[in-house]
Amino acid sequence: MPEGKIDTATARRSLVVQGFTNSVLDPAAPMLGPLENGGTIIANTAPGCWGPMITPRLRGGHEVTQPVHVEGAEPGDAVVIRIRDITVTSVATASGHDSSPEGFCLGDPYVAARCPVCDTVWPETHVEGIGPEAVKCDVCGHAVTPFQIVHGYTVVFDETRAVGVTLPPAAAETIARDASHYAALPDQSAQHSILTFAPSDMAGVMVRMRPFLGQLGTCPSKAMPDSHNAGDFGAFLVGAPHAYAITAEELAEHKTDGHMDIDAVRPGAILVAPVKVRGAGVYMGDMHAAQGDGEIAGHTMDVAGSVTLQVEVLKDWPIDGPVLFPLAEDLPPLARPFSAAERAKAERLAAHWGVSELEPSAPVSVIGTAATMNAAIENGLSRAATLLGMTVPEVRNRATITGAIEIGRAPGVITVTLLAPMSRLDAVGLGDYAREQYGL
Repeated sequence: MPEGKIDTATARRSLVVQGFTNSVLDPAAPMLGPLENGGTIIANTAPGCWGPMITPRLRGGHEVTQPVHVEGAEPGDAVVIRIRDITVTSVATASGHDSSPEGFCLGDPYVAARCPVCDTVWPETHVEGIGPEAVKCDVCGHAVTPFQIVHGYTVVFDETRAVGVTLPPAAAETIARDASHYAALPDQSAQHSILTFAPSDMAGVMVRMRPFLGQLGTCPSKAMPDSHNAGDFGAFLVGAPHAYAITAEELAEHKTDGHMDIDAVRPGAILVAPVKVRGAGVYMGDMHAAQGDGEIAGHTMDVAGSVTLQVEVLKDWPIDGPVLFPLAEDLPPLARPFSAAERAKAERLAAHWGVSELEPSAPVSVIGTAATMNAAIENGLSRAATLLGMTVPEVRNRATITGAIEIGRAPGVITVTLLAPMSRLDAVGLGDYAREQYGL
């Protein structure tokens, strides 16, 4: 099937997305749309990580929405995605730190789960009862557990989706018996709910909800499992023993870093994503109820929800990775726009020392990804330098005194945030987005 083939030829001002991929982002697969340039996407998203991880037929560790073709988007462009709304629909979820038992995968448990008894890769499975061995192979009836929860929890949310509380065993088991209902799994979702496992290792913990999208971006230009569309998870595809193996060079060329797990990708933020296939293929998923920087447990509170995005095309984009304009409150302190009082003090100081003009600037966050944290930082610095027409040493200096390096996900997703000269942002078509976001 030709790259970017779509379901209809009439561009729409708004598009409702209810379908999902089989956890693989494939540029040859049909896209929805086309969506009019500047149009709106409304989507029902399924939980990410744990549900797909215990559903062996899914081949990527997540269950993201079917990509949308955006009219006028061509390789070498970008799409500007304004996140209008993210609403959690799940009543409860479960999560925890994981391990991968021997024998239940072909190289990568996220991508190629297998039944060790009948040796079926990507087996169809069903749920019998509750608990960590409830997912059974349709072929032989053996429990298929490519992942186990080492230490986990079940959490319920209040009616306003503002706070949550983790549950003791009896309550977790009650929810597990009606897992799909409490997870609010969308009708077309194929995953087993992780609520079925009923983990309950730390009852009585209160949590705040601060929902965001762990996956938001554009289709890579080569088929790859959805959770591996980033430099850190993608590294597991290099030389892998399964059908989605690629080279390091192919990974760098084709990925679009849609799997970021950056908690600032939330309502009100503006994301600029690179386009590597005709139509862009905007997709989303892996909604999280909340997450601390680094997602250090490996997983967080994955939830179903509804999302509203507004998307427009930015022509001739100079770099191959995402750029984010977070909410002002999500910026590191040194990168926040200066107040009128701060600027007045700086102007007096500049005049005293013969500085003729203060540089107009605005915050910008450039995402970097790689197999390790240090390599991700280097990637982010290099991307920022390319974007802003600077040397890497200048980016280092600016990020040190007007910004920060922040962790999205261990082992290798970061943001390089700095106050960038408005002249450089204007030169690459981003100046007006910065002015819009920060009221400059």
